[in-house]
Amino acid sequence: MTTDVPRYRLNDGSSLPSIGFGTYPLRGEDAVAAIVSALEVGYRLLDTAVNYGNEEEVGRAVRSAGISREDVQVTTKIPGRHHAAALATESVEDSLRRLRMDYLDLCLIHWPNPSVGRYGEAWRALVDLRERGLVRSIGVSNFTEKHLRDIIDDTGVTPAVNQIEMHPYFAQGEMRAVHSDLGILTEAWSPLGKRSAPFDQPAVVRAAEAHDVTPAQVILRWHVQLGTLPLPKSATPERQRLNLDVFGFELDERDMTAITGLSRPDGRLFGGDPDTHEEM
Repeated sequence: MTTDVPRYRLNDGSSLPSIGFGTYPLRGEDAVAAIVSALEVGYRLLDTAVNYGNEEEVGRAVRSAGISREDVQVTTKIPGRHHAAALATESVEDSLRRLRMDYLDLCLIHWPNPSVGRYGEAWRALVDLRERGLVRSIGVSNFTEKHLRDIIDDTGVTPAVNQIEMHPYFAQGEMRAVHSDLGILTEAWSPLGKRSAPFDQPAVVRAAEAHDVTPAQVILRWHVQLGTLPLPKSATPERQRLNLDVFGFELDERDMTAITGLSRPDGRLFGGDPDTHEEM
């Protein structure tokens, strides 16, 4: 198998690797070591957030790895408490200071915070920040179809990405269809299902045995074949390597259908407030 990572073309003309590295809940020296390892293994997309509390560590890891800044793409997120336009702008500028970077490759609104209802302001701020060159691509996270259409109708600017919870137990068929219709890339947080990962499900086991790969590799390959961008996290170099090594085999239609068929209405891992739950 190969670790050459294909790329997804975004609606703004830029591109992202088809697998990225999630950094929650890594912090401190362990975070720096794990992220440096991920970069050495071959990851070139790092996903962080203000709420994760590890932007400084992400920046340190990029500098420590000895890889050109232009060769690494970094994502961070504006938290729900910073949706007022001035606060959203300040949030991004503060993130850049913590990362010690001149620009972000991708910045997302972490969630719509619908009870406050100011996500439109945050989106307009991101549009402005992109025009200023501080952010190259802009997107959202945990947005529903209504939230997406609200900001598109308001600004005429479509998010490049919507990062949502997605794994075999929560396959997000409806939202993936919405994204396809709007030209938005689906990114998947908790792509393996965390502690509820379906590693022992017959559909996953059968595919893993057929291709001589791990159950995690099967699930990540399922994401890639669906056209979504998973963001697995591991602090273990060997597991990092395996999670990235999913481009040398292909699941057949039976496998894909069976794994997608594991999805269920109650399959979500979390349904609360992302400002108090750092995974989102």
